[in-house]
Amino acid sequence: MTLKADLFWSCRSPYSYIAVPRYRALVAEHDLEIRLRPVLPIAIREPDFFEKRHPNWLRYTLTDVIRLATYHGMPISMPQPDPIIQDLETREIAEEQPHVHRLTRLVQAAARMGKGLDYAAEMGRIIWGGTKDWHEGSAIDYAAARCNIDPAELNRMVQRDEDGLDREIEANAILLEESGHWGVPTFVFDGEAFFGQDRVELAQWRMERAGLKQR
Repeated sequence: MTLKADLFWSCRSPYSYIAVPRYRALVAEHDLEIRLRPVLPIAIREPDFFEKRHPNWLRYTLTDVIRLATYHGMPISMPQPDPIIQDLETREIAEEQPHVHRLTRLVQAAARMGKGLDYAAEMGRIIWGGTKDWHEGSAIDYAAARCNIDPAELNRMVQRDEDGLDREIEANAILLEESGHWGVPTFVFDGEAFFGQDRVELAQWRMERAGLKQR
């Protein structure tokens, strides 16, 4: 029997970028379905989140992300531009956010097609892998095409149903909270949450105990 799980993800989370390809490989190798559930970044869900962090938090996080990506053989670069418009010195979040809602809607639309995990992986490579000015031109469309998604169809879905997609994204955030966590990446199997990119192997172990089989 195919096991099913959920993966909560955001486009601004470098740890999501690092985790998703490993979960994608897990699906390719095992009888497993992972439903990607995009949520808005915590900077949008909790605007005062960064104000409550220790002063060393940002510096350590950036060091850790670069270290982890290098360890896993993944390219890593600060997004150009950042999906969230934020002053990193003051940690203030801008009122106008031209990128993050569109990106999250696109991935939710791909999730409707059953290709959310694939598209999140490819989008992550665009945003975090060093593509400059990814918000211009065809970079995001190219990420969709690599997943055998028609970019025009994906964009039409977003344009036609922004409100419906936003409701689904909001529902994902509620499910994330109900899982017992609030951050991403969070993997949820059989009601048990596994937070962080360093829980992939532990989640696999738990699923193997529940009967996860190789394809």
